[in-house]
Amino acid sequence: MAIAIVEKYVNELIDRSTLDEPVWNIEKIRAGKKSSWDYIDGCMIMSLLELYKVTDNQKYFEFAEKYIDHRIEENGTITGYKKDDLNLDNINEGKNLFTLYDLTGKEKYARATEKIYQQILEMPRTKEGNFWHKKIYPHQVWLDGLYMAQPFYMEYENRFHDKKNYKDIFSQFFNVEKNQRDSETGLYYHAYDSERLMFWADKETGLSQNFWLRALGWFSMALLDTLALADTEYPDYNHLLKMYQDLIDSMLKFQSPEGMWYQVPNFPGREKNYLETSGSSIMAYCLMKGARLGYLPKEYSAYGVKAFKGICDTYLSTVEGEMSLGGICLVAGLGPDNNPRRDGTYEYYMSEPVVKDDAKGTAPFLLAYAEMLRLEEEKA
Repeated sequence: MAIAIVEKYVNELIDRSTLDEPVWNIEKIRAGKKSSWDYIDGCMIMSLLELYKVTDNQKYFEFAEKYIDHRIEENGTITGYKKDDLNLDNINEGKNLFTLYDLTGKEKYARATEKIYQQILEMPRTKEGNFWHKKIYPHQVWLDGLYMAQPFYMEYENRFHDKKNYKDIFSQFFNVEKNQRDSETGLYYHAYDSERLMFWADKETGLSQNFWLRALGWFSMALLDTLALADTEYPDYNHLLKMYQDLIDSMLKFQSPEGMWYQVPNFPGREKNYLETSGSSIMAYCLMKGARLGYLPKEYSAYGVKAFKGICDTYLSTVEGEMSLGGICLVAGLGPDNNPRRDGTYEYYMSEPVVKDDAKGTAPFLLAYAEMLRLEEEKA
């Protein structure tokens, strides 16, 4: 079975990595820089901790804990984290602090969450009330940002703030539904400019031109992970749940015969479009976990299994004795003004590099693997 070889792949990734130079941060490797504190490594550490929960394999926990511990001082100061960048991406790695605090009892992890929560309180907002994606992207809401920030925000509110800002969290999702959802397909546009100033934004709607698979994946996972943390008695809970269910149903319409999704999912077969690993892995995770938690019908897990196996068959390979996972879009974004190439056109999404083993693909692939293992346990 495909999942049998994944453990070998995970172990190889860990064995080839150091705390400062993990092999899965391709952007840093290409820039000749060491890893510091960013969402890419945050995704990977989360996947290792999730695998640890399922397998009890100490190797996963030990690397993850050492990786985060290496960056957190006793007073909670985070090496490499810059609050004043007001960048939602920088919040993502903070999700691991809650897990590690529970597993180790180290107070410095709780203190570090307070530092990140302070950024939440200081984030600039659009006129509708959503966080800007980054300070350098004013008035803009990107689907990616909901994943980076909202599950952390929700967990902090649950643990330390008596759920006082629930309304803010829920309303930010509902604003995205109102402003970025396409009624015809049920999909969500990658980004929204509330002031209609950016060159990539439609002057009437403020929307970018296309649907991007990984952004849709991030948003699906933002909905799922926030739902998993939210108080089910909260009045707007069922609205958020319906958003998640509707998006999953909309995405299933575009699942390919191979089980995966295309980089621009609503144009299968169009020239240069390709089956993309990171977004497909996220969808595999969302389908299996959503079905396991009862947010989706139980039979939906089969769509996730099909996606996971499709990724393995299409992109998991061994070259010269070393395993790799291909088909991963390295990066895609919109603007800023001094980068007109990132204009949100179909051609733009086809122009970004496709790489192997980047954590934006490997991490959700491993999260999906953890869900596969849970399914195997259920059958046993």
